[in-house]
Amino acid sequence: MRQIALAGVVIGVALAVGGCATSSPDVVQRGDAQRMSLVEDGVILSVRNITIDGSQSGVGTAAGGVIGAVAGSSIGGRRDSIVGGVLGAVVGGMIGNAVERQGTREDGIELLIELKGGERRAVVQSKGNDALYPGDKVIIVTTGGKVRVSRAP
Repeated sequence: MRQIALAGVVIGVALAVGGCATSSPDVVQRGDAQRMSLVEDGVILSVRNITIDGSQSGVGTAAGGVIGAVAGSSIGGRRDSIVGGVLGAVVGGMIGNAVERQGTREDGIELLIELKGGERRAVVQSKGNDALYPGDKVIIVTTGGKVRVSRAP
């Protein structure tokens, strides 16, 4: 019973940490606050729905490995528990990695934007609160190498 409770805590922490990463235009990283940003005006030429693959920070793999090792080591006698622990760690790590990737996957959009000077830019970001459509006037905000697109005021 104690092992199951430990497994639940480790999985919860892995999902919470993995869920912190986002490419949403509505979420600004703490390090980007109070920084000057470059703003460019543009018009959306096309919007394409995409899926942003989940992260693989290693937290899911580590958490799954620990859970698998604990669960596997409870099998049989001493020799069996060592083999079970090793196999459980490998299988648990693989499952933990898959859970982390799936849990951090996001629906996103790829925007093709024409700037005022005629240049074109493509930006991929998570779907935000504002729906964006071809013909919409937008601003492209660049801060520290990261870009987000939102409807022009």
